[in-house]
Amino acid sequence: MLSGIYLQYIRIIILTLLIPCSGMSCVGQDNTYHLSSARKGIKVSTDVGLIALPVATLAGVLIEKDWTGLKQGAFTAVTTAGATLILKYAVKEKRPDGSNFHSFPSGHTSTTFAAATFLQRRYGWKFGVPAYAVAAYVGWGRVYARKHHWWDVLAGAAIGAGSALIYTRPFAERHDLTFSPYAGPDGFSFSASLSF
Repeated sequence: MLSGIYLQYIRIIILTLLIPCSGMSCVGQDNTYHLSSARKGIKVSTDVGLIALPVATLAGVLIEKDWTGLKQGAFTAVTTAGATLILKYAVKEKRPDGSNFHSFPSGHTSTTFAAATFLQRRYGWKFGVPAYAVAAYVGWGRVYARKHHWWDVLAGAAIGAGSALIYTRPFAERHDLTFSPYAGPDGFSFSASLSF
């Protein structure tokens, strides 16, 4: 089982995310709440979540010397990143704030849901619940900060969670999951099969 230090690390991440606007960053000189400052604070906290949750997951895996988990996590990360980037450049949906055309799907959400699902499947709900709380906050925050539409976040969550479900051992063993890569003159592809 994962050590208590690792669980404390996840708790610190959650507390950090719950305080997106500290001090006077969200309150003006007249003590009024400024929405644009709040959005900036939420955006920054979702950036923290994007980095903190996968780093905490990796740290826990390395602390426990769970080499099988490391391999499963690496496959999850590569699949999540690949699917997210391919869709971002294929769909080219404009962000709600108009900053660019990489709104669909949410990379922040796919990454955090991949980590949360990996933690839950590999180590149980004790680690899954706080991780899902962080991932859900990141998804909500990306919509609130006007970086994504709600469907971008749902798609990102599905990609991340789906990747972790595919590669995490209990699911793969139970459903006889197999992958077959193919490289040809026109490109590279792979197929997957599983039984229910």
